[in-house]
Amino acid sequence: MGVSAAFTSCCRNRWTRPAECIVASVVDQASQIVTDTIPLFPLRTVLFPGGPLPLRVFEPRYLDMVSSCMKTETQFGVMLIRDGSEVGEARLMEVGTRARITDWYQGSDGILGVTAMGTERFTLQRAERQADGLYLGTVTALPADPPAPLPEDYRSLASLLEAVIEDLGKLYEPVPKHYDDAGWVAARFAEILPIELEQKQQCLEMEDPIERLEFIRPLLRSIRQEPSQ
Repeated sequence: MGVSAAFTSCCRNRWTRPAECIVASVVDQASQIVTDTIPLFPLRTVLFPGGPLPLRVFEPRYLDMVSSCMKTETQFGVMLIRDGSEVGEARLMEVGTRARITDWYQGSDGILGVTAMGTERFTLQRAERQADGLYLGTVTALPADPPAPLPEDYRSLASLLEAVIEDLGKLYEPVPKHYDDAGWVAARFAEILPIELEQKQQCLEMEDPIERLEFIRPLLRSIRQEPSQ
């Protein structure tokens, strides 16, 4: 089931704070820096622009957030937890990614399943925890990766990534593919590889897509050389 008005009847009783996702942007006309306030979803994961994020949503604060963002067609921020937990208070990293809800379903166990897509990176300026536990963050948008054709000596990585994504199946089916783009290839490897969360976060914070590729390649080689357990 795609994102549709059907969600309205499913979650109508949870639209208690639709304004959480509706915020006025503050734009510096000289620098075109956009700052606004968005709901945050602290997680033990790192989301990259252009990447999918499957979620199982059951806490009231996040059910409210999801229904509000669906109703207002706005986004929320995904941030890696520095300290703390997903279900309580948490200290967050400084760079995260906006997420747009692209699909939802009601699981057989009654838990709401959501698929979101990363759209753009941001820097967290300030975060406040509301009475219901939901974090609201004042964020500043970061520029998108500059276009960077995949260098010739990284072509083998693109071929490997294509095979890996094909094996991953349904989750990546709706994701637009850009195997000739250095930033896109690096981001997909960073989100898929079983590397430390701190390494994923380091990749997210890098401004140069070629630098990100250079960071990823030795990690990939190390993983492929590890003996099977």
